Amino acid sequence: MPYTTEEGGRLNNFAKEPKIYEAEPPTEGQKRTYILLGIAATALVVGLILVAFFVSQNS
Repeated sequence: MPYTTEEGGRLNNFAKEPKIYEAEPPTEGQKRTYILLGIAATALVVGLILVAFFVSQNS
């Protein structure tokens, strides 16, 4: 563990830094999956809004 000594003799303990690595760009398959999930999420939200709208009109 990396310790430093401050004024007055106090020890300060720092956390171990994680190893840094470069992220890889998504593959074509991952991009396609992200697009499909985005479309599905958008359809779900629009559907929920429409259901809420129609339910509030009938009450």
